[in-house]
Amino acid sequence: MNCKGHALITIFDQQPYPQPMNTRDIDLVNVILIVASLFLAFHIPFEMFLFSYAFLGPLHYLTEINWLKEKNYFSKNTNWIWLFVALALVVSLPFLQRVDAFSWAQTPDAKSFFDGIVQSTDEVLLISLLFAIGMIHFKNPKHLWIFLAGSIAVAIPTLYFLPNFSFGVMIFVPTLIHVYLFTFLFMIYGTMNTKSKPGMIALVLMFLVPVIIWMSKINPMEYYNLSEHSKNSFVDSGFGIVGATIDHLMNGKQLNQFQVLSPMGIKIQIFIAFAYTYHYLNWFSKTSIIGWGKNLSGNKLKTILAIWAISSALYIYNFKIGFIALSFLSLTHVFLEFPLNITSIKGIWLKLKPGH
Repeated sequence: MNCKGHALITIFDQQPYPQPMNTRDIDLVNVILIVASLFLAFHIPFEMFLFSYAFLGPLHYLTEINWLKEKNYFSKNTNWIWLFVALALVVSLPFLQRVDAFSWAQTPDAKSFFDGIVQSTDEVLLISLLFAIGMIHFKNPKHLWIFLAGSIAVAIPTLYFLPNFSFGVMIFVPTLIHVYLFTFLFMIYGTMNTKSKPGMIALVLMFLVPVIIWMSKINPMEYYNLSEHSKNSFVDSGFGIVGATIDHLMNGKQLNQFQVLSPMGIKIQIFIAFAYTYHYLNWFSKTSIIGWGKNLSGNKLKTILAIWAISSALYIYNFKIGFIALSFLSLTHVFLEFPLNITSIKGIWLKLKPGH
């Protein structure tokens, strides 16, 4: 094993283990994956997003949750991780309103209940993200209770006085911040330890992707041959609100004025398709580096593959049903990753401190 691979491995494991590929090789693979993901995103932004989200996404959720469990969720007190699971369950409940067969979900009382959850989603997300800071530093339950109270005291006034920030937290933390920003930070953290030149090239490419998309000339007519199935699946995904919010923040347009097949709408979708596809591919490419696959064997592997097969079948049958059925799993993996995200940010900060 080369010294670069060893440096990155020891970030996540107490003991290194043999690697089939070194860090430089995998960084080269990721450079190729970034270019390939961007190329495909420009040509089939809707279809690629739908494919990645439906088939790569669930396998990513399952394998990452298993890996996080093996790493004690990067938390000093794993008992508190159940708070994140509970919050993910609560935040996923409003998706039940989209199940046509659930007539009870359309009653006034149920709508009022679900609307209350939706209005509190931004607070739940920001509190959880702030509380993750305490989870990687404190083990004592008393200290964690105090930190939780402090997180609430900071989050609620912040979101109350900054409504646009509040809306941004609700829309972007579980979507683009998760798949693009946190992936970018994770890559920075690893490259700062390995000093890999291909890793640095990958970072530059990741930074330039939004710029390349923004400066590109888009002909909307090239994207009007989108099949009805793809159109309906995209609508069922609910990701139109992500694009509409970006357009609103950048151009001041009202959310109901957003046009997905406008030049701006297509550029936004290209970025979304790239971010999600590369997020998943980056995870699968790092198997030998962070070792998320080394404990996948026997019944555990069979269970993961069985759940993945069922989820894939649901998406094939009806994208809306698949999306709703997997919403809890998707949100759970987002919440459970918060301590890792904070660990990456902390690692970058420590590396940048003078005298390091």
